[in-house]
Amino acid sequence: MARDEAVTCITLEAGADLSTKQYFFVSMSSDGQVDPTGDGASAIGVLQNDPAAAGRAAEVAIGGRTMVSAGGTIAAGAAVASDAAGEAVTAATGDVILGTALEGASDGDICAILFQPRGAA
Repeated sequence: MARDEAVTCITLEAGADLSTKQYFFVSMSSDGQVDPTGDGASAIGVLQNDPAAAGRAAEVAIGGRTMVSAGGTIAAGAAVASDAAGEAVTAATGDVILGTALEGASDGDICAILFQPRGAA
């Protein structure tokens, strides 16, 4: 499913081959490149495309309604965070909340969230 029109995106540089990371949470490193976010960590946004090499354009949703890859079961309305791979999971204590699930999902699904980082769970 394509990204929704109610999302704000910017273009950054991929830090690696992200061809299998479309709709994963990404973080920006000190060199300005993006890579998948770590477990419970802060994210700059959600990768919207699939750059196949470091240095290629990475379109990143930085706010609004976007699709994300689920790394587990998520209930509609749940606060979501990143797992170790950069996929969305239900936020646990200590995780940085990255948004709210707009629909339920199972592991491997692509689901809608409101990307709105807001601190630790």
